[in-house]
Amino acid sequence: MLQTALAFNGTFTAPHREAAYAGRRILDEGGTAMEAMVAAAAMIAVVYPHMNGIGGDGFWLIHRPGKPLTGISACGQAAGLATVDWYRERGHVAAIPTRNGEAALTVPGTIGGWDMALSMVGDPRRFSVSELVSAAVAKARDGIAVTGNQSICTSDKLHELSGVAGFAETYLIDGKTPPAGARLRQSRLADTLEELGRHGLRSYYEGDLAQTHAPFLERNGSPLRVEDFRHYAPREVTPLSVTTLEGTLYNMVAPTQGVASLMILGLFDRLQIETGEGYDHIHGLIEATKQAFLKRNRDLGDPATMTADAQTWLEADTLDDLAARIDMNRALQWPYKPAEGDTIWMGAADRYGNVVSFIQSVYWEFGSGLTCPETGVFFQNRGAGFSLAEGPNQLQPGKRPFHTLNPAFAKLADGRVMAYGTMGGEGQPQTQAAIFTRHARFGMPLQEAITAPRWLLGRTWGASSTNLKLESRFDTALVEKLKTAGHDIEMIAPFSDLCGHAGAVVLHPNGLCEAATDPRSDGAAL
Repeated sequence: MLQTALAFNGTFTAPHREAAYAGRRILDEGGTAMEAMVAAAAMIAVVYPHMNGIGGDGFWLIHRPGKPLTGISACGQAAGLATVDWYRERGHVAAIPTRNGEAALTVPGTIGGWDMALSMVGDPRRFSVSELVSAAVAKARDGIAVTGNQSICTSDKLHELSGVAGFAETYLIDGKTPPAGARLRQSRLADTLEELGRHGLRSYYEGDLAQTHAPFLERNGSPLRVEDFRHYAPREVTPLSVTTLEGTLYNMVAPTQGVASLMILGLFDRLQIETGEGYDHIHGLIEATKQAFLKRNRDLGDPATMTADAQTWLEADTLDDLAARIDMNRALQWPYKPAEGDTIWMGAADRYGNVVSFIQSVYWEFGSGLTCPETGVFFQNRGAGFSLAEGPNQLQPGKRPFHTLNPAFAKLADGRVMAYGTMGGEGQPQTQAAIFTRHARFGMPLQEAITAPRWLLGRTWGASSTNLKLESRFDTALVEKLKTAGHDIEMIAPFSDLCGHAGAVVLHPNGLCEAATDPRSDGAAL
């Protein structure tokens, strides 16, 4: 049984223990949560490549004592050549391809986010970029021990990825899926991380790396060009927020689904449910999820093309109206069109009072699959989430696509601050709601709130069904009551990857730090 990790000089949680170790080492040596997170982000790109990488995007929520909560939106824009006509001329009328070069149409933003986060450390910085990535460099060069999760994922998706340029030579061994425990070396990626350490993180967009990546992408059918890399910059943003009984909750701005995560908790607050883990708790969250997702699916996209600011969706009148549509005795008929996504979430708290909620992703497993053999970088397929039809998420040059990514944060009324999140595409807002309500509203210990059985409405990880999936550890009487209310239920494994790889950190007013990790992952809370 996992227990909540407790400390006074910082905590770190990640879905792979090597990333947690890398972050904790920086904290132990006096670094800030932001520096620790960059070290861990580099490491997890090496050790969990099916879930994330430096060819993807990232988002940060950063709490610094005495300063407003800050958000970093490090998602890249669509290429200047990426138009609806460009894809139709190549025979794609219904949808953008999900693999190979044509799927790699947005600039990878995460490295720019690392750079901006480090600029918020203040003076003096404790560590250079070279020092922060050194452990990841060593691990990539020496070789990672492939996890069972990566091996299964590679095998499941190999029919989509084996023919994509650079993938097989980078992520297969002797042309075969590496089994759990195999040593997988990534020497080219090690060289790339070393170069970022020598020349600075901005060199990813303006230096030799961009000059290498751009022609490789062009040769393989991507619309990205070197000018797209040069024109990229992360954005510092004011996070969305909503106030509930527990305090003020925060999440990332559009085009992420952060607003949906906050809507679920704002709607649940209005249901005035007093006890956790029973029918009212689970049914209430599921029905709140449906209302939030219906609004999200209809109106969310790049904020430049939305008809209203997402913060207005969190106004009291809007939430009151949606909450009134929830029937506590009957399930709203479903399904809807869900979104996939594979991601990592990590959290950190340091001795100085900084707390970070961070998420990094390449969208689907291994993103587009397109891997540059000279740098070891594979590119996300986030742009495949654009639509070729009219609407708020229609493809346009320079536009940012809808993101499932959304790191969560809360300033609780009792003075604690909480960073939490998960991977899992559609499941992210649902898992966040489960963890937050269990811990912050109903008082469940942090680790227990993450370990407890979870659910998924819809699909993720390529599952085709859109029903309500429940881990088999739920009480049978509760399951029967949900069925009676009209929920279409499928029972899944007791600890299922379908329900995400979650984590959380909590900083108390007296400096005590808590951290918890997910037994469904390969992670650690230290």
